[in-house]
Amino acid sequence: MSGFRSAFEHLVQASADSLPLPGGGDTWTRFEALSKWAAQDLSLGRLVEGHSDARAILAEAGSPPAAPGATYGVWAARSPRQGTTARLESDGWHLAGEKPFCSGSGLIERALVTADTADGYRLFDIDVARHVVSTRPDSWQAVGMADSQSETLEFGGPPLPFDRAVGDAGFYLDRPGFWLGAIGVAACWYGGAAGLVEHLGCTLDPHSPDPVLVELGHAAAHVAAMRHVLEDASREIDLDPIDKQGRARARAHVVRHAVHHGALRVMEHVAAAGGARPLCHDRRQGQRAADLYVYLAQHHGSADAQELGRIAVAGRAWN
Repeated sequence: MSGFRSAFEHLVQASADSLPLPGGGDTWTRFEALSKWAAQDLSLGRLVEGHSDARAILAEAGSPPAAPGATYGVWAARSPRQGTTARLESDGWHLAGEKPFCSGSGLIERALVTADTADGYRLFDIDVARHVVSTRPDSWQAVGMADSQSETLEFGGPPLPFDRAVGDAGFYLDRPGFWLGAIGVAACWYGGAAGLVEHLGCTLDPHSPDPVLVELGHAAAHVAAMRHVLEDASREIDLDPIDKQGRARARAHVVRHAVHHGALRVMEHVAAAGGARPLCHDRRQGQRAADLYVYLAQHHGSADAQELGRIAVAGRAWN
């Protein structure tokens, strides 16, 4: 894990902190960089995406990072059984409760954490070492995305300074950038799928049996289609970064739906082309497949599709 942490920290310092902000006129450069890192290692791509998203959120709020140069994550998962709260007192905000799927646990220095408060849902910039008081044992047993260390954490510690509340109540979910960041995740899914296809292509030759090349061709077509979807979305985002037209939410659902389904098709065609051998005898390719399967499972496909269905019934355009 020390080697993985070093790779993550080096990538943050060397490249991730200089990524263009979403909606700043060069969004595709941002998404393409995230996809390339994910193609190399999806757990690494996941953490860099979280760090980059945190920096974008702070910029959107007009709130500088509490510690310049620190590695960041965004911990916003919600669970019916596990909740995180923050109580405002005279000495600051008191954070308490648990949160699952905290990617980068034990690896990142600071995190943007969502919590329920008396005046609504808020976001806080926390010092992980001071405000994470325990880790639920064995809460991350994953094989896929194992290195992302997405454990269940308990919060507490000293009060947070007043200025560590990021934005007003409701800011995290209501801002236009929420939906831009959602597409950043899809860029990582696309990168994971592209990595599978690229690696398989390197192991084959032009004289491979026709059925094998057919499956590789199907997979490559899906990768190209996903790229076009993301490129088109990037252009639309740069034309309307503050979502004056009200299309950001639906656009994010469409892009994530298309990329999610495309990545699943890629996994099917890669398995059909290579069979079990590369997934069993090539550890990196097997890990890529396991990582992508787990990462795709975070998609809220049914709920998003239902919302798009309502838009279609209403006859409203979303592109």
